[in-house]
Amino acid sequence: MLRQDKAISGSTSKLRAEAAEAPRLLVGQGKALERPIGELVARLQRKPPRLVVTCARGSSAHAATFGKHLFERHLGIPVCAAAPVIASIYGRRLALKDQLFVSISQSGRSADIIAMAAMARASGATTVAIVNDAGSPLARACELVLPIEAGPELSIAATKSFIATLTVLLRLTAAWTDNTEMRAAIERLPERLTSATEVDWSAALPSLSDARSAMTIGRGPTLAIAREAALKLKEVCNLHAEAFSGAEFQHGPIALVESTYPVLMFTPGDQAAEGFEKLRRDLARKGALVFATATSGARPAFLPTLSPDHPDADAVCLIHTFYQLLLHVAERRGCDVDQPRHLKKVTVTR
Repeated sequence: MLRQDKAISGSTSKLRAEAAEAPRLLVGQGKALERPIGELVARLQRKPPRLVVTCARGSSAHAATFGKHLFERHLGIPVCAAAPVIASIYGRRLALKDQLFVSISQSGRSADIIAMAAMARASGATTVAIVNDAGSPLARACELVLPIEAGPELSIAATKSFIATLTVLLRLTAAWTDNTEMRAAIERLPERLTSATEVDWSAALPSLSDARSAMTIGRGPTLAIAREAALKLKEVCNLHAEAFSGAEFQHGPIALVESTYPVLMFTPGDQAAEGFEKLRRDLARKGALVFATATSGARPAFLPTLSPDHPDADAVCLIHTFYQLLLHVAERRGCDVDQPRHLKKVTVTR
């Protein structure tokens, strides 16, 4: 198992402590969300939207990517990401009557997202805020609030709030589709997240610690995970990292592949896995330094995972295991995980 240097990223760091809270906080989240999700689903079933529009920044935008996968995969409703500048700078109203507008924010205080939510509500959309602060301006701007219930998050880099947001989106999807298998997988998540903390990804540690750049790749339920992992490598480890879908990567970025450019592949647990494995083999033939998640150790440079449960819930476990690796990469690179340079906890943009 990986060993921790307490002086930099050990048990006293806020990031480490808050990431460890994720399994526990999910236990009480379901009860807090039962009524608001019930109200929202009843409304959506009475008047089903033909389009879902999401609005978010940073880690919350990656959670919105996860929501896009869930809504399109399980409901067949197209999802697009809003450009908040349309409302906050240009003052343009979009035609969103009777559609679903979902804003996602840990703090609920970014002016551009608030402006976009207010515009969507004025246009006749059903507006929902997924926020950690249920009393925030964003929550007040929307008709319905789904509280993340992550509790105070003091670490600048989000961990437990990201996991909690993914789980809110899982709960909403399960309720909207009346998916009993997904509901059961959500109930198992706290225990599985605890187990995911102990999974050893030390195979990737030396390469990431010495790298100047890295790539992360996902698809389907794991695209959001790849994007969040790349952001965390930048935020916490000062390591340039880019995220791609497994398909998009082959349309140009594959030219970057070389032996000194490590690639983390977050393998999906559903039908997208077959194409993902073909890409992994192709990259290996091209000389790439590939670390792909897998449930068995039959191949070199693999990152082990828990046994499969539910493909969408399993993606949440992948990011929790990644957070443990992140701490060690930061340690090796001499980075203070609680004081990332140039960053603050709440970023307000217009």
